[in-house]
Amino acid sequence: MENRFNLIDEPWIPVVDIGRASLRDVFAKPEYRALGGTPVQKIALTKLLLALAQTAATPDDDTQWQKWGWQGMSRRVLDYLDKWHGVFFLYGERPFLQIPAIAAAEVKPFGALLPDVATGNTTVLTQSQAEKPLDDADKALLLITLMGFAFGGKKTDNRIALSPGYRGKVNLKGNPSTGKPGPSVAYKGLLHSFCQGDSLLKSIWFNVVSHAELADLTMYSEGLGVPPWENMPLGEACPIALKLRSSMMGRLIPLSRFCLLCESGVHYSEGIAHDSHNEGVFDPSITINLSGERAKVFWTNPEKRPWRELTSLLGFIAQQNSNHDCIQLRLSLPKAIRCRENMAIWSGGLKVSSNAGEQYVSGTDDSVESLLWLMPDQLGELWFSFFQQEMDALNSIGKSLYGSVMAYFKAQLMEGEVSAAQASNMFWQLCERDAQALINHCEKPDKRYELRRKFVRYAEQTFDLFCPNQTARQLDAWARAKPSFGKYLQKEEA
Repeated sequence: MENRFNLIDEPWIPVVDIGRASLRDVFAKPEYRALGGTPVQKIALTKLLLALAQTAATPDDDTQWQKWGWQGMSRRVLDYLDKWHGVFFLYGERPFLQIPAIAAAEVKPFGALLPDVATGNTTVLTQSQAEKPLDDADKALLLITLMGFAFGGKKTDNRIALSPGYRGKVNLKGNPSTGKPGPSVAYKGLLHSFCQGDSLLKSIWFNVVSHAELADLTMYSEGLGVPPWENMPLGEACPIALKLRSSMMGRLIPLSRFCLLCESGVHYSEGIAHDSHNEGVFDPSITINLSGERAKVFWTNPEKRPWRELTSLLGFIAQQNSNHDCIQLRLSLPKAIRCRENMAIWSGGLKVSSNAGEQYVSGTDDSVESLLWLMPDQLGELWFSFFQQEMDALNSIGKSLYGSVMAYFKAQLMEGEVSAAQASNMFWQLCERDAQALINHCEKPDKRYELRRKFVRYAEQTFDLFCPNQTARQLDAWARAKPSFGKYLQKEEA
């Protein structure tokens, strides 16, 4: 087959304010600000770019990381791309991250593998849900996304197993099983977080892990590992696949689906079955709660935006609170602080539903993302204690509002759960406007009090909107249920 569409040279990566860019552009142009696309695409692309940076420029320790800088990292990656140019063709004898031997698997149309496209007997409600033809750049982006974010279900043709005797694709009755969800999405949609800088190259550089740091990540028994494009697995359980399962590279490029692009779609089957957080192995970009007997993960929740989870994401700052951990942030943020660089926390993911092993996006499911900037001087235990105190107080306001709306409807012998949930959701959407201001000024008493007054206005406006007081009966219920925030607004003594 003819080698064509090389990902190093062809534009296919969405970049903010630019459009599409090639891999060489990304590592050669420091003016690029950030990745574009959906939150899931951003996570998948970040993992790919990190896999390249880790392969070409993993430093020995933090000292070497800082000495190289983002400039040294980009030079090493560009040299690596030149050396391995031949393995980055999307089509050809050795197609990028594809398994030619899976050609016996059934072809699935591209739209069937996109979560926002309606296919089969699904009703098309809007034009955006209609299946559209994909160009090569779109197909490359879909391929990268499927490696970790493939949905579980019956779309995988699991009749084909490339490893002799492999039983991971059959059920207890010996029939082909439904495909497992990709490790980056898991059961309900994992929330991922990365440190972000004021340029795309700095963002990649911040998140690079050193060999010294990798030595402490014992869940990756194979260490960094070898990127799959250098040595693709021959089957689901071959020696190469087993090493990927136990390496950090296998979490960046999981190969959870074996794919082969063709004109009408994708030959599509389940690939490497990675362990989950239940087995003690997980992506460094997810947040884990280690307080119980079993590790719990933070799921994407459109009704609880990522900024509200910031105290958990930054739990490593408070030495006494070690229950929550996001490895990616714990390792990257201190390095950015030492370099006195502008930095932010980007968090995002996609909430999915599951029924009888089939995953899909429906109802209240949606993708979310947030970007919160932090000053290097802020990230200490004193700032964290103030921010945690303000978030705890704000959570109490949200709960009080919910209870007040419930009381209003109960007084009128009406069901109020739906309205109370909607009111709570609206309150937090209003508060999100000032999330960055809360982060910047939570240590300053005057600014903190000013923000508290604004949050109370949001709560009161929301209560009045959902609890009308036009009739005498409504007015009586409104007056009885109206929340009081006097304690929250008490000024601190000088």
